[in-house]
Amino acid sequence: MIVTHLGLSDFRNYETLDVDLHPGPNLFVGSNGQGKTNLVEALGYLSTLGSHRVSVDHALIRQNQESAIIRARLSHGGREVLAEVQLNRSAANRAQVNRSPIKTRELPRYFSSVLFAPEDLALVRGEPSGRRRFMDELLVLRTPRMSSVIADYERVLRQRNTLLKSARNARGELTTLEIWDERLVALGSEIIAARTALVEELTPELTAAYSAIAGADHGAHLTNYLSVFASTPDDEAGDGAATRAGLVTASVAAEAFRGALARLRRAELDRGVTLAGPHRDDLVLELNGLPARGYASHGESWSFALSLKLASAAVLRRESSAGDPVLILDDVFAELDESRRGRLANAVADFEQVLITAAVFDDVPESLAANVVRISAGRVVTDE
Repeated sequence: MIVTHLGLSDFRNYETLDVDLHPGPNLFVGSNGQGKTNLVEALGYLSTLGSHRVSVDHALIRQNQESAIIRARLSHGGREVLAEVQLNRSAANRAQVNRSPIKTRELPRYFSSVLFAPEDLALVRGEPSGRRRFMDELLVLRTPRMSSVIADYERVLRQRNTLLKSARNARGELTTLEIWDERLVALGSEIIAARTALVEELTPELTAAYSAIAGADHGAHLTNYLSVFASTPDDEAGDGAATRAGLVTASVAAEAFRGALARLRRAELDRGVTLAGPHRDDLVLELNGLPARGYASHGESWSFALSLKLASAAVLRRESSAGDPVLILDDVFAELDESRRGRLANAVADFEQVLITAAVFDDVPESLAANVVRISAGRVVTDE
């Protein structure tokens, strides 16, 4: 898949922008704070319906404006698609494809991208919620219907937590809780099975990507921590083999989930929250048999996070009928030494399209600088 044209209106610091893009590498260059990341953030939004930098859409709308528009012309196999989304401060967002309205949540069906940014270091060093979000976004890119499954699970979880709080305070009737239990188990077991299957596919790609970038095999590995197999609600990822799982089917997950809810019922009533399920799971990242979080150096953590994104792109391109996902590398090369820059350039050389941002032109290997776009103060400037 190729983005041939990107248009923005009142997005971040761009009043208006129209820029043509090319197959292969495209390099956006400009000083810090000029708007390079805003460009790739816009494309990332089209494929994930979210920003990698902020949690609310209204932060993406230019100051004193009521809406922003992202417009991208996409090409694959001789077919062109115009995908657009309008972000609104005081109304629901709107989307259309080839000028026909669609539901906003359907946009990822038409565009797939994988973005790596400095914020992704939190995948290694941050909290489990970031790793869960990483897995779920990838699940949706692979299978768009998972977006509804995840949204329904979160809705049922909120309702169940409300009921637990009510029952804790009033010690009221719990018959309704059993109904919500079954719905939670049905949705949650599907998410667990999908995540574990994803991890099985990601792991060999991660190992290969890490070796390619670092120039050495440090045993990069992924493992699921599944709270439904934990013996107590306070078990942490890595505390025992019983909580660490490989491939798990939906039926096995459902049985374990029901057992966990029964086992933890008293603790859940005391705390007023659901203590097991995919909302409490984690993705355990390991280097040389040790947890990367807490043991990996800064350079190792950076390489691990980048390798996770390259592994994601490899999984998506293997399954997609619409070609490679667009690979986006935001401010990556400034953090890498010269040898790793060259290895990364080689690792991404065969992707159909790669978008790169950099503050310093010389940080980027020459092989990735074939098409250069210079950005200054929210505008494309001509290099005289």
